[in-house]
Amino acid sequence: MQLSEKDQQYFYNLEKGLAGEKLFDSITEGILCDCLILNDLLFKHNNTTFQIDSLIVFQDCIYMFEVKNFEGDYFYESERFYKTSNSEVNNPLNQLMRSESLFRQLLQSLRVTIPLHAYVVFINPDFTLYQAPLNKPFLFPTQLNRFIKKLNMVPSKLNKKHKILADQLISLHIQDFSFSSLPSYEYDQLRKGIPCPKCKSFATTSVGRLSVCNACRFEETFEAAVMRNVHEFKLLFPTKKITTNIIHDWCNLVNSKKRINRILEKNLKIVGTHQWAYYE
Repeated sequence: MQLSEKDQQYFYNLEKGLAGEKLFDSITEGILCDCLILNDLLFKHNNTTFQIDSLIVFQDCIYMFEVKNFEGDYFYESERFYKTSNSEVNNPLNQLMRSESLFRQLLQSLRVTIPLHAYVVFINPDFTLYQAPLNKPFLFPTQLNRFIKKLNMVPSKLNKKHKILADQLISLHIQDFSFSSLPSYEYDQLRKGIPCPKCKSFATTSVGRLSVCNACRFEETFEAAVMRNVHEFKLLFPTKKITTNIIHDWCNLVNSKKRINRILEKNLKIVGTHQWAYYE
């Protein structure tokens, strides 16, 4: 569907934020000492929801990271963040302090007294912060390699209590969270077809057992393409029943209803019979 300019910007920010978190995840793979790394956690404590991009549990401390994929020139003045165009943006330190406070409370409720160290990580190599204060928990791109080396020198030998803590945090993670800021949509509004997973175009066609993108020539099996579209349908419409007819329409395929039916029967469980049958 065609997004409004505001929704397009929101989507861009989400996508860029996710790219930054993935980049930081790849960097933390360089931590070779005994530790547990938990990424992208969403908690609710005292009726307040908060998110943590990355946690690293060592023997005697926990490191917590708020990852920002800011790009370009910014400056810091009077506890505030500005783009060089003098437009103020949210200070990521405020978000870090809020999440840190709530996470400390959560740890206290679990009777965990291990020290917590929290940082804002600026992951983008094209980011510059002018007038950056020295006494703030900021990590800049040029500092990350040295910081990882520092973490590798942390004395750490995990035991059963650390794994119990990690399991508790994972169990408290909110799996399904509805973002109220997502734009509303209806089935009839959305473009039908199988989008290419590589270039996102709808220029895919069925060629024998394959689904081929005519824009970038990406290939995948027809079955994989259909099931990918089924999973997207389930994500967008969790209350709708999956039937051969609706998936055939959703994929916008011609003369492929029998193939769709065989793929659904192979990969999903059929419920009901005849015209009342659907898949789970």
